[in-house]
Amino acid sequence: MTDTATQPVADTAATSTDDEPAYDVPADATAHTCSYCGRPFARESWLALHRGLAHPNELGDEEIEAFRAAHSEEEESLSTFRLQALGALVLLYFGFLMVYALV
Repeated sequence: MTDTATQPVADTAATSTDDEPAYDVPADATAHTCSYCGRPFARESWLALHRGLAHPNELGDEEIEAFRAAHSEEEESLSTFRLQALGALVLLYFGFLMVYALV
């Protein structure tokens, strides 16, 4: 039903319409291409997320599971980033507080 294998990209730029921008993919790069709309992605997980968000009614069972796995992985990465950013902000705040207290 869909092709998830990596494919070398033949042309370097797709034609753009009013709704979609052109995609500039280097000639030597491999891309995961959406079989529904032809949009290229650098990672298979990005392709799975795109399919789940842009084409939810056309997905098969395997694609739905790939979307759910990619979505949970993305959520985990975002949670980790948020905690790290919060920790950095707290350290920065208390660092400035200590500098202010000493001056």
